Amino acid sequence: MSYMGHLGQHYKTYRTIWISDIHLGSKGAQSEHLLEFLKYNDSEYLYLVGDIIDGWRLTKKWFWPQSHNDVVQKFLKKARKGTKITFIPGNHDEGGRAFLGLTFGDIKIRNQAFHLTAKKKKLWIVHGDLFDEVIKHARWLAYVGDSAYTFLLWLNKWFNKIRKTLNLPYWSLSQYIKLKVKKAVSFINAFETLMVKEASRRGCDGVVCGHIHKAELKQINNLIYANDGDWVESLTALVEHKNGDLEIIDWSGLGHLNNSQVNISKIKELA
Repeated sequence: MSYMGHLGQHYKTYRTIWISDIHLGSKGAQSEHLLEFLKYNDSEYLYLVGDIIDGWRLTKKWFWPQSHNDVVQKFLKKARKGTKITFIPGNHDEGGRAFLGLTFGDIKIRNQAFHLTAKKKKLWIVHGDLFDEVIKHARWLAYVGDSAYTFLLWLNKWFNKIRKTLNLPYWSLSQYIKLKVKKAVSFINAFETLMVKEASRRGCDGVVCGHIHKAELKQINNLIYANDGDWVESLTALVEHKNGDLEIIDWSGLGHLNNSQVNISKIKELA
């Protein structure tokens, strides 16, 4: 399912929305698209699953346009109006971990969270970086990889500017390249398997995470694996409908997640 404002938008209300990897403070953040999404989609619960702000980029060079500030203000406004918001810091906004257990502007800051769906399924919510071996044991390599990834996002930005002049819709070149690299695909598969294993250890029926910028919704060993994707490449969010069904929302309007959506009916049986 995808929605685009210029195609005729409709206001939607969900029980829960999960979003992550916005990377505010970086030039790759698709803040205008996110603002549109937040305008037309509301929920009782909202989980910000890490890397909302890109501290790595900001420490190198300050970049904070009005649209990035507008996103933060939008979250604060939703919290004031009653949305129950939980922020779970990731590796790019790990400074937030110094405030775990506190509440700022009606937004709770937690290292992890547990969510009970309308169908009484317990979901473990965590960013995922603490289960990334590169982040844990070779932080310098993570920074090198981040620089290469930033270049890929820069390439993606200009590629889509050209597409726009040709009246072509947004398409993530960086996502396409990443998923063609065998090592990247192997890492993603290993990450997914590890995350559901950790969820099972915690007595949960599944996991919701971010970190790897690959939206997904499927079953692994009869457990729910959900990754809400990102807002620098795929423009995706995970939602829980009021009846407890889970779904990936693809805001790019291109249906990148057709393969994932084949599995949605299976998730509905469990969620």
